[in-house]
Amino acid sequence: MKVSEQHFVNARLPLSGSTGYYKVIVKNGVYDSIDLQSGKVESPAYRAIPRDAFLAESVIGEGPKIWDLNGRILLPGFIDAHMHLDKAFSLPRVPNQSGTLLEALRNFGVAYGEIGKEDIKMRMRKAALRALSYGTTSLRTHLDFNVRKDRDVCFRTIYAALEIKEELKDWIDIQLFPLTMHESLGPKELEMVEEALILGVTGIGAIPHLSLTPEQDVDRIFELAIKYDCPVDFHTDEDDDPSVQTVALIADKTEQYGYQGKVVVGHLCSLAGMDHDIAASMIAKMKNAGLKAVTLPAANMYLQGRGDRGIVRRGITRVREIQEAGVPLATASDNIHDPFHPFGRGDMIQIGLLTGYAAHLGSPADQLQILRMMTEIPASVIGLDRYGLSRGNQADFVVLDACGVEEIFTFLPENRATFKRGRLIHASRLDHTWGVPIGGGEDEVFRNPCCCRFTQ
Repeated sequence: MKVSEQHFVNARLPLSGSTGYYKVIVKNGVYDSIDLQSGKVESPAYRAIPRDAFLAESVIGEGPKIWDLNGRILLPGFIDAHMHLDKAFSLPRVPNQSGTLLEALRNFGVAYGEIGKEDIKMRMRKAALRALSYGTTSLRTHLDFNVRKDRDVCFRTIYAALEIKEELKDWIDIQLFPLTMHESLGPKELEMVEEALILGVTGIGAIPHLSLTPEQDVDRIFELAIKYDCPVDFHTDEDDDPSVQTVALIADKTEQYGYQGKVVVGHLCSLAGMDHDIAASMIAKMKNAGLKAVTLPAANMYLQGRGDRGIVRRGITRVREIQEAGVPLATASDNIHDPFHPFGRGDMIQIGLLTGYAAHLGSPADQLQILRMMTEIPASVIGLDRYGLSRGNQADFVVLDACGVEEIFTFLPENRATFKRGRLIHASRLDHTWGVPIGGGEDEVFRNPCCCRFTQ
């Protein structure tokens, strides 16, 4: 029997501001009600669920399906606002001996034309499903789109990504941003970007701090974005040099073109190396231009500061200052096991923990803010509609085997369950009583992404 109504009782919702228990009712894939309970619910219907189960379901007669969370945490689905699915798991094929950004760019550029479409799809699928298993329900991926290469090579990744987006649409929402890069953008290169937009990518990505003609290129990108009314997402100032201040150019152009609220700047590493007053002026320009921002702590702590001796810079941007200025700032995973970053697994809790370490965010209020940087804030950054724990919104959420925020970042709970539009998509562990097989982070689906035991 397909149950269109589900009750999630005895849930803790830390982003609500209350420490009490909640009852969340989902009907036909959307939140119907979210109510604070007077206390922990105990009734024969709920007691039918094993009390020691991480997550278990009960259907009483013809009534709704009931899930007793027993005090565990329910969060809106994690949002990974900046990934590179097409590069994920490519490290064995594209090594990086020095660990530098320059070698990563060079080596991947050489290998770019030799990687086939099916190889790209396999790795994108694997990375997206792993992210989903850890609780991510929507993500934005940048796609290598080197417009200086042969056209067939350049579009190979676009076609692979469009097919993966369609294949996984019932499980995870994926936004696609072709990443134009290097030298300058002429008419031929812009025609290729426009073709990608016509094919159905979400927006335009670019790396203006690597351009030989950054102002001209940013102008052309804005003009094309306006033509197609699409968002723009810039890799911005991923450099240790404090004189690299492309973010000021982007802010000025955003205001010039009236594109406030549609522009994202990621990385912002050079801000960390600037004199405090100069950095403050850059952040003020970001705020005035309505820019949204993403920090990538894992990759940037790994890549940046490699030329330093003595005190080594951490690479991560000025997280607290950007937040205090009122600029929306998300945290995201960036690269997974590729020449740019040999580690990672697409787990936003891991990324949240690294954000706390690198940005000195550890107080109870800070930890709640980190949760927002993984959920509500990136949803705003990438422009999601009907997101979050409110009546009428799409019921995308994750249940964690933790009863408090401090447990999330202390224990990094492996037991998680991801729901998409109210439907259980994946659980790392369910009780056998209910006939759902136990799976884990090393389940067959993740060793062989063509074999999928996700629920249909």
